[in-house]
Amino acid sequence: MSGAGGPPRGGYLALGERAAIRRLRRDDEREFITSARQSVALHRPWLFPPTSREEFASYVHRLEEPSRVGFVICERGTDEIAGYVAINAIVGGAFQCGALGYGAFAHAAGRGLMSEGLGLVAEYAFGPMRLHRLEANIQPDNERSIALVKRLGFRLEGFSPDFLFIDGAWRDHERWAITSEMPRRSAEAGTVRP
Repeated sequence: MSGAGGPPRGGYLALGERAAIRRLRRDDEREFITSARQSVALHRPWLFPPTSREEFASYVHRLEEPSRVGFVICERGTDEIAGYVAINAIVGGAFQCGALGYGAFAHAAGRGLMSEGLGLVAEYAFGPMRLHRLEANIQPDNERSIALVKRLGFRLEGFSPDFLFIDGAWRDHERWAITSEMPRRSAEAGTVRP
């Protein structure tokens, strides 16, 4: 792990005050898996990130598809991975949209790094990726995730019953979204950006 005294890995796509984002890489395997295993209590029943080498390899392989992009959120100063974000189901043309999947790791939870990092991913998606819209589908009882997207300026657009198959059952989800034209909130001070 670079956060344990290794050299900075860099390659950042965007830098914030305390967080930075870069693409997920195959050499993140050990740190990612270790953090995911330590975060099971935080993630369940909402998320099931890879906790084995085989699951991580499969996850990275899926993120190499043209309709997906995977990022990690790193803490500036240590380069330690604080969380991860995937933009899935990217559709171009007249839609220019992607669906977000994300999670913080336990050692970084509650410190604002995920808010700042997800905000950086949104800015990158609306900038260099030229997307117009990002969606986050969130289970209604996942209060922390809903609070996160609200902080960043997402709006509630609807409810989708039996939307995703998670943990052995079809789960209802709320549909939250933000577009490139909407004011976005800065994770740092709650300030609004055009």
